[in-house]
Amino acid sequence: MISIQRSHERYSADHGWLKSNFSFSFADYYDPEYVQFGPMRVLNDDSIAASEGFGMHPHREMEIVTIVLAGRLEHKDSLGNRAETTWGGIQRMSAGTGVFHSEYNISEDEQLDLLQLWFMPNVKGVNPSYETTQFDKDGLTDKLVPVASSSGVEGKVASLHQDMTIYLSDPSAGKPLTYSQLGGRKVFLFVLEGEVSVNGEAQLGRRDAARIEDMPELSIVSKEGARIMLIDLP
Repeated sequence: MISIQRSHERYSADHGWLKSNFSFSFADYYDPEYVQFGPMRVLNDDSIAASEGFGMHPHREMEIVTIVLAGRLEHKDSLGNRAETTWGGIQRMSAGTGVFHSEYNISEDEQLDLLQLWFMPNVKGVNPSYETTQFDKDGLTDKLVPVASSSGVEGKVASLHQDMTIYLSDPSAGKPLTYSQLGGRKVFLFVLEGEVSVNGEAQLGRRDAARIEDMPELSIVSKEGARIMLIDLP
């Protein structure tokens, strides 16, 4: 089963310095059809103006992954961490028993574009932690590259307290990219750029999403210039 959420169906918020599109219920926005998908609770597509950002604020019991698409993101937290992330970097924060953090666009003249994803952890009460990891941004062609996962994935990926994996890929036009979905698991597919089809039946454009269940084999075929994010979830 494939359930599609079109880009224009997301909730949009414009605060001047911050422009956001919510794929799930968030803050004052609530849609009973888009509360969560498995443990996936938030996917915010944010654009932050130069020198703007979020001041110190708290989180608890959530796995938070930030993928910078363009620009420079600065993170600071109550654990004493400070890091700058650009495209090719992943931020992972396990809020656990509680942590404060801030996020700012540290460029004085360029916009910051990012995705922020929240997942409910499969274990509670852990000590809060933070890490940044790097993936080969030039090595995404025709393969699903894991950038965050629970365990058992080759390479340096952000470590999550949840049985799931986030992949990025730049599939070549017309060349099928295949993925096997294990029984009882879910796939969330998000088109970052371009257009793709799934199993020849679902057509997805830029920033469209598909929630996929009970489909053991996926064949994703793209047009020129596509980039996707695929998330395997329990």
